[in-house]
Amino acid sequence: MGNITFEKPHERRSSILTSARSWKNENMSRITVVALTAIAVIFLFLIMLYGTSYKEIKLIINGKEQMVTTRQWKLERLLEEQSIVFDVHDRISLPAHSKLEHGDIIEIEQTHPLAVIVDGQQLVAHTIGHTVSEALADLNITLSAYDKTVPELDAPVKAGDSVRIIRVEKAYGEVEKELPFNIVKTKDTKLAKGKEAVVSAGQEGILIESVEYTYEDGILALERVMNTTLASASVDEVIAVGTRNPVTVLSATSPAVQEVTKKGLTFAVKQILTGVQLTAYDAGFQSTGKTAEHPQYGITFSGTTVEEGRTIAVDPKVIPMGWWVYIEGYGFRRAEDKGSGVKGKHIDIYYEDGDYANEFGRKRGVTVYIVGPNKPQAN
Repeated sequence: MGNITFEKPHERRSSILTSARSWKNENMSRITVVALTAIAVIFLFLIMLYGTSYKEIKLIINGKEQMVTTRQWKLERLLEEQSIVFDVHDRISLPAHSKLEHGDIIEIEQTHPLAVIVDGQQLVAHTIGHTVSEALADLNITLSAYDKTVPELDAPVKAGDSVRIIRVEKAYGEVEKELPFNIVKTKDTKLAKGKEAVVSAGQEGILIESVEYTYEDGILALERVMNTTLASASVDEVIAVGTRNPVTVLSATSPAVQEVTKKGLTFAVKQILTGVQLTAYDAGFQSTGKTAEHPQYGITFSGTTVEEGRTIAVDPKVIPMGWWVYIEGYGFRRAEDKGSGVKGKHIDIYYEDGDYANEFGRKRGVTVYIVGPNKPQAN
């Protein structure tokens, strides 16, 4: 077999390394110059870029405009640079991570929290509104024509305030009401005093009311009568009231109702009158219309001559003419006269002295005992 000769590889590798070292030594200065030149160009480009990176940005914060100059490239950096506090609920025209460009307009609206009570729910909403109406418009909460707010729409609001919306609804209906009839009383001389009789019966009327009902959050808050219509009028009830005084006809045979004792004298009486009114008169012209020259001057209706301490004028329908009575405080008197002004339980006592009669006046509430035709005598 023949011998195989192998070439030594390390001798060839040494030759390549030697060539590389030689090229590096020859071109090192050139490489260094190129690298330095590239670095200088990049540095100059960065300087130029830095010098031209200023941007003018218009900021509109809560409606107030301001121009700022910045080198920042992102909006969030600009906000930090300008110390603008931005809450998650605030509103901004661009996302915070947006890239800035010269001439950009950034609008920021800062919100504040409100407690809103509406439709049975309570929620916390963030708004830019500074009055109740502005806040509701901003939150897209609509009101009907009758809805109310607490506080009112033009009231200012700030962070932490609360606003209540009252939903107001109106409904309408008709209500029938009875109209009571009036009772009209008329005097009837045919009826005895104290008696009453229905002449014509009364009838209730009907009134129709048109009513407006106001509901607040579903609860009736107000009823208001808008209009009234008379469906039928009421009819008065007429009642006759008797005015005829009951007549007690006294006679000598009328029984005694009681025995009384006055000034040591006991006697029977046929009737007792209470609440009697007393007046006084004399025989003169002012009382009787007769002068001293008149032939009937001093003559009573019964034909007797007036006498002080005895004669009185009465209503013959109450006290029979010629009968004796006992007047509490004045003693026994006899009914001998009458007068046009003496009616009912009224007694006019005769006095000779006209001045005294005029000064007598009226005495009310006197008790009078009707005795009879004969004056009581002591046994």
